[in-house]
Amino acid sequence: MFHSVAELLQLAEERQINISRVMLEREMKIRQQSEEEIMHMMEANLTVMEQAIEKGLKGVVSHSGLTGGDAVLLQRYIAGGHSLAGPLILDAVSKAVATNEVNAAMGIICANPTAGAAGVVPGTLFAVKEKLKPTRKQMVEFLFTAGAFGFVIANNAFISGAAGGCQAEVGSATGMAAAAIVEMAGGTPRQSAEAMAIALKNMLGLVCDPVAGLVEVPCVKRNGVGASAAVVAADMALAGIKSRIPPDEVIMAMYEVGLSMPSSLRETAEGGLANTPAGRKLEAMVLGGSQ
Repeated sequence: MFHSVAELLQLAEERQINISRVMLEREMKIRQQSEEEIMHMMEANLTVMEQAIEKGLKGVVSHSGLTGGDAVLLQRYIAGGHSLAGPLILDAVSKAVATNEVNAAMGIICANPTAGAAGVVPGTLFAVKEKLKPTRKQMVEFLFTAGAFGFVIANNAFISGAAGGCQAEVGSATGMAAAAIVEMAGGTPRQSAEAMAIALKNMLGLVCDPVAGLVEVPCVKRNGVGASAAVVAADMALAGIKSRIPPDEVIMAMYEVGLSMPSSLRETAEGGLANTPAGRKLEAMVLGGSQ
């Protein structure tokens, strides 16, 4: 039904429907299932996301000991009432971090678009929930909107850190979340697309450099920063700000940048933060004599 953001917008605008509806109807057609069945499947994903956040906010620690507890620290900081960024953004950061801390602790998460970038979409969703007061159905629709843009990115570029760096993982997730926030906040499909473009283009060049090859450092905190960027990009688009580079061209630029990245910066743990003195010490501590 659509392969580009331009085609996605054309479908939504011609029929005067939301992006989420376009994606829902695509899934119904492809899977040959009813609307109720598709919505039920997506709500199951929403439940997994919700449970991961709840678990992470109670405090978890990874088996390696590299990550854990930061989501709790942020919630305590927010409760103190002296934050600079404000409670909504920091709540999104905390909930994104919570999700990825659960992932690092071998808990159950919903990969969206990947396990390494699984915190951005739910982190933002459950943070803006406190302000926008959506119904459960609207929360499920949030995921369809995010999925529509993730679908386009995956089919025109990549969502894997091994293929295109962390710009393809956290970058894509940030764009997906920004677009979905806009729709939930009452923005137009075109504003959703602008938010995606603004978010993704500011993640261009982000490398994938996991310390010790584990999806923990710097991955968990990158999800938090991605969540904050998604909220800001959504606000910019809702304010009427546009990306000078069209959304589909931003995706193509991300693809070209990913192709130009050396393998040392694409999930191999051979470069970037993984190759710093501190990174190598952590690797030795975690892996010990197993190398």
